[in-house]
Amino acid sequence: MPEISPQMLIVGCGNMGGAMLRGWLASGRSPSHFTVIDPVVQDLPTGVRQVASAEALDDIFHTVLLGIKPQMLGSLAPAIRARIAPNALVLSILAGAMTPALTALFPDTRIVRLMPNLTAALGLSPLGLFSTALSIPERDALDTYLAPLGTPVWVPDETHMDAVTALAGSGPAFVYRFIDAMAQGGVAAGLPAETAAQLALATVAGAAQLAMESDESPAALAKRVTSPGGTTAAGLAVLDAGDSLQNLVKATLEAARERGVQLAKGETA
Repeated sequence: MPEISPQMLIVGCGNMGGAMLRGWLASGRSPSHFTVIDPVVQDLPTGVRQVASAEALDDIFHTVLLGIKPQMLGSLAPAIRARIAPNALVLSILAGAMTPALTALFPDTRIVRLMPNLTAALGLSPLGLFSTALSIPERDALDTYLAPLGTPVWVPDETHMDAVTALAGSGPAFVYRFIDAMAQGGVAAGLPAETAAQLALATVAGAAQLAMESDESPAALAKRVTSPGGTTAAGLAVLDAGDSLQNLVKATLEAARERGVQLAKGETA
């Protein structure tokens, strides 16, 4: 199986890049394997090298993670390109940045689009992947390299990456809003705010863990919780009325997906 260089250049180490870095370190990777280009990030783990710009480096890297804002890429690409080896593996977590545009900026490299989420720090992230540049053995090697961060899922068409970004990348924010809404609903039902928050968080965590470990679908698990004429059935009747929950989630994901399409076209507003 092809080997991936353990020495990684991380260009931009904000929330997502930082979560991935923490996930790799938690799995036992040495901090000395990582060099970060970021002029503003603070509190990087001890042993991780940080520089303010690519011009401050003399090294050449065979593995690169692009984690800057998409609108910054054009101006920073020439200096970054000078630090990338021929045939390097370039992982891009930039929403909306398409492979042809990335290839134009970083020719003679193997471009892989990658969409994780913040749970990469815990090794629990879905990892949406697309590339036309890797062989099957190279994909397998990359899966192994990324495994400490979560579950790699390859998509067959790059146009799917906007939907992956909406569902897996932005999805945690939507789940957090739902947890908060459950807690507020508990308060409205008469619970103290702290108690409602604790119950909502524990309920979602437990339900998600059971869904991950069960052979049954989430829809089947919902039926298991529901007794005819019971409290759960009464609540589901509200969520299901007019497909209101499904329609809301579809509209939410579509808005996020469409924003990815806009970013790919260079629209910033």
